[in-house]
Amino acid sequence: MNGAALATDAMALPLQSELLPEGLNISFKLLPAILVIGMMLTFLAAGFLYKVADSDDMWVAGRSIGNVENGMAIGANWMSAASYLGMAALIALSGVYGLAFVVGWTTGYFILLIFLAAQMRRFGKYTAPDFVGDRFNSDTARAIAAITTFLIGFVYALGQARGMGLVGLYILGDPGIPGLTGYQAMMIVFMVITVAYLSLSGMLGATKNMVLQYVILIGAFLVGLLVTGWTAGFSTVLPQLEYGALIGELSTEFSAPFAGGSYYLWIATCFSLIFGTCGLPHVLVRFYTVENERVARWSTVWGLFFICLLYLSAPAFAAFGTSLYGSEIGAVYGDPGMSSAAGDVIVVLAAQLAGLPSWFVGIVAAGGIAAAVATTAGLFIAASSAISHDIYATIINEDATQRQQVLVGRLSIIAIGALSIVFALDPQQPVAALVSFAFSLAAIVLFPMFFLGLWWENTNRQGALSGMIVGLIVWFIPMFNEGNFGLINGGAGWGIDAIATWMPAIGSGLIGVPIVFAVTIVVSLLTDEPPEETKMLVRQCHSPDPMDRDVTAAEIVAEKKKDRVTSDDD
Repeated sequence: MNGAALATDAMALPLQSELLPEGLNISFKLLPAILVIGMMLTFLAAGFLYKVADSDDMWVAGRSIGNVENGMAIGANWMSAASYLGMAALIALSGVYGLAFVVGWTTGYFILLIFLAAQMRRFGKYTAPDFVGDRFNSDTARAIAAITTFLIGFVYALGQARGMGLVGLYILGDPGIPGLTGYQAMMIVFMVITVAYLSLSGMLGATKNMVLQYVILIGAFLVGLLVTGWTAGFSTVLPQLEYGALIGELSTEFSAPFAGGSYYLWIATCFSLIFGTCGLPHVLVRFYTVENERVARWSTVWGLFFICLLYLSAPAFAAFGTSLYGSEIGAVYGDPGMSSAAGDVIVVLAAQLAGLPSWFVGIVAAGGIAAAVATTAGLFIAASSAISHDIYATIINEDATQRQQVLVGRLSIIAIGALSIVFALDPQQPVAALVSFAFSLAAIVLFPMFFLGLWWENTNRQGALSGMIVGLIVWFIPMFNEGNFGLINGGAGWGIDAIATWMPAIGSGLIGVPIVFAVTIVVSLLTDEPPEETKMLVRQCHSPDPMDRDVTAAEIVAEKKKDRVTSDDD
């Protein structure tokens, strides 16, 4: 079997025509509906309560967020529908291969903690494109980074929208809106509410909501796992430690290493996810919401802790769901096997098939909506800031008022929300696959700029521009090859086996990241070094001296240059 087939088997199992997961109880459930409606109304209320009027609150929450609070926000921001629903789905559908997501996403945070968190905060900007533009003294680089940020937000949000629609369908049922399937109606409802509260609250309100969203999602997930394991007889104390006894009873597609994908695909996926984590704009912007670099580091530590609570539990949920599906519905693997729609709600389906009351299963499902909404919030804030701050206020209209920037930001949120809704009406990929494409883009285009920009002072404008342009080309090649831009109705790709084998879209970072690093370094060496002031900026990001809350590396460098001039005059 060639690489293209392996990637298809692992990531793009057939969808049902109307995204109706087989075996799932699609009906209105009163208590879960009350919980979900109350939760969404709370988010809207937070939007009004923390309504922003200036760009500082809009993009970085006034830099007022503490380490534990920011850690919970990181956890909620990070644990999207891909984590809550999609990771368990991937493990259920592709077995050991799916563990690449656990390894990749977790390891990525260690890289962030060591190499980027404190340094990015010391640089002291609003957005990831802001850093790229100022570090490389280039509005063109800023614009490319902003467009990339918007594209990441769009592709990533498709997975969240799909998760909202599927879980909303389980809780609220099919409202019977003419011209729309039940999935489509629910997806539109929840996306509209998310866009509405974000347009009002910006980063400040989103962060406050993320803390609540984390409590809801982790509580629903862990309690759901415990009760499902106990009820179905899979565990007695901790499912995270006991599910291993079940693996031997499952089919080889679940338990045999790489039965659902090649070893190379596993490595490529891991690599893209690790470095994609380090390049995600909506994750990096969290470091700008805190007071100083120390809080940034501790936020990452707390965030990793909160994330691991779910990641150590997802494989257990996948094992329980796979076993229950096989005994209650039909064969998990083969033809027809479990659809990707059923896989994407395996967490909910497992609780249902264990015989738990519908109200309890609905609470588990509500956690999935909280996860999707929290991540969508971070994505849309990052994407809108890229348009409003980095393109409109910095490039198009340098005299833009605070009010104008906030207005453009709100319009950008509405625009990306509308675009995501249109493309999510009939998504052609599972939740985790859609999200993984965004990770590959972040790994290839943005991570090299962040890493080299902070750790090699000789990286210059020409090198950055060359690397980013090459990176975009490299990312688009496997996406087109596999037809992944036919996201509405599907589309035929080039179908070149060699590209599919060695550079699959889900793991294109393994080839793309080294290429971009090499291009950026070689071009930087062959062209003029950056100005001394830029080098001083980089050095300041690694200085052991503490920085005040509102001080940036650029301001410290400017002060040092002023002192040097004064000293020379004396």
